[in-house]
Amino acid sequence: MIEDELRAAFARHETLTPPAGPLRSAIDRLAAARRRRRLRLRAGGAALALLGVLGIGVPQLTPDRVAEDATLLAEPAGPAPTDALNILLLGVDGAAERPYRLADSVLLVHIPADRSRPYLISLPRDLAVPIPGHGTDKLNAAFLHGAGEPRPDLKRGYDLTRRVVADLTGVRVDAGAMLTYPVLRRLTDEVDGVEVCLPREVRSLHTKRVFPGGCQRLDGAASVDLLRQRRGLPEGGLDRDRHAQLFAAGLIRRAGEQGVLTNPVRILALADIVGANLVVGGEDLPLVDLLKVLPDLGSVDPVGLSLPVGPPDDLGWRLSPDPEEAPAFLAALREDRLAQWVAQHPDQVNRTR
Repeated sequence: MIEDELRAAFARHETLTPPAGPLRSAIDRLAAARRRRRLRLRAGGAALALLGVLGIGVPQLTPDRVAEDATLLAEPAGPAPTDALNILLLGVDGAAERPYRLADSVLLVHIPADRSRPYLISLPRDLAVPIPGHGTDKLNAAFLHGAGEPRPDLKRGYDLTRRVVADLTGVRVDAGAMLTYPVLRRLTDEVDGVEVCLPREVRSLHTKRVFPGGCQRLDGAASVDLLRQRRGLPEGGLDRDRHAQLFAAGLIRRAGEQGVLTNPVRILALADIVGANLVVGGEDLPLVDLLKVLPDLGSVDPVGLSLPVGPPDDLGWRLSPDPEEAPAFLAALREDRLAQWVAQHPDQVNRTR
């Protein structure tokens, strides 16, 4: 009898029950918002680490601050690494809404075990290298081969380039990222421009802008315009690599002057800028542990270097490592002896200011 009365009562009130659809939609929206917030925080932490590893704000970063950032990154805490570190940075001409092109800039950031200062090593995009599954091609094609088409997978593009660079240099790539030109443009504007000191005049084939020789402050659009220039330069892609080093060093100094890493508002702004266009690679070194090396850096002024290469081949576009100089350079990199190599080859150092 009681069961019948309960069923009747539930039946009478069933029509008064609000529909579950709107409630479920509200819950789904809340969950999605929380997931996006976590992704932004992780992206901000990734950007923090990748900019910081180049020396931005190092003097102001303390162990306590590193511990606070660990909560944002949600990575397991571990001891600070003591070995030499290698971070791969790729500059790619593209945006999230359209297919990406080849990797225009390939930079390997080497941080020696003695934490003296970072080294920015340019690997020429036209370097002929073996690409697993794709024969021999230019280094910058590794990204496109890995990413695929028509909708590229950026992480796979980065991972294949990382594998090729590790095979080429013989060093472990501990971490790294792919940065698009739209991201670099917005990062530059976020720090109110970057000073770049050019050894000679550069004329843009894309916008007809003229960049005079000497030092000048560039906004985001001008910086990207400069970084895209290759044709018309005396050494083509090699000169573009040197411009990338000049820009990276200028960005380091500018952001360091502004104390970006000590300002939570600026950090969140960076998170919004890079969140959708940053692809972080490298599972060997958690980003929190990467941050822990920063207070130990003796200098934030990087040394610019390039892999020694010979003249172009008969086709005029493929380069090969210099058979005499490249082996010694790569051995110094693998054995963490770049400081000694630089002292012995001062003419091989690229100016970064």
